[in-house]
Amino acid sequence: MSMSENSRLADNVVVVEHLYKSFGKENVLEDINLTIGKGKIFGIVGNNGSGKTVLMKCICGFLRADKGRVTVCGKVIGRDCDFPEKLGMIIETPGFLPNVSGYKNLKILAGLRADIGKKEILESLERVGLNPKMRKHVSKYSLGMRQRLGIAQAIMENPDVLVLDEPFNGLDKTGAEHMRELLKELKAQGKSILLASHNAQDIEQLCDDVHEMEDKWG
Repeated sequence: MSMSENSRLADNVVVVEHLYKSFGKENVLEDINLTIGKGKIFGIVGNNGSGKTVLMKCICGFLRADKGRVTVCGKVIGRDCDFPEKLGMIIETPGFLPNVSGYKNLKILAGLRADIGKKEILESLERVGLNPKMRKHVSKYSLGMRQRLGIAQAIMENPDVLVLDEPFNGLDKTGAEHMRELLKELKAQGKSILLASHNAQDIEQLCDDVHEMEDKWG
């Protein structure tokens, strides 16, 4: 790797280069290129089926691209690591155990890495507007509460990069504004955020740069 390439990767936390992904005969991603700098919010817009979620899954390591390269925090996904270490995400509908509380769900997930404890979990719940002491089972949560819990899960381990697929789904006007302020706060802390949203207001208010995905399905 050349010195100029090392410098470019150091300046950008996420680098996507000439990414292609197909499913059968359907070309979903075609020559996608984007970079996200430290402390920046990068927006992705496009209709359903344009490939936004597929791109996010490639960045997170859940899908392998057919061609191209994804680099997160200086590591090439699929070569240097399978999944980015300092990345938090909410992609599609968050899945949680229905018959335990939100706190218990996060405790179980946090136990997979054992990087954080009770204090960080409670703080993440509070930051997204959920009562940390609430014992209600997730099966009784509203859609907005589940979405808040998903965002709490994404931020609880203090990641450097956040990948957020429609994070405002199910939130009322007050809840959405709360989340916008939270994302601005995370940006100010130096977090790099990839955001997909159908809401033009979210993109206009929050994003430093925007990539428009072409509709592959006509």
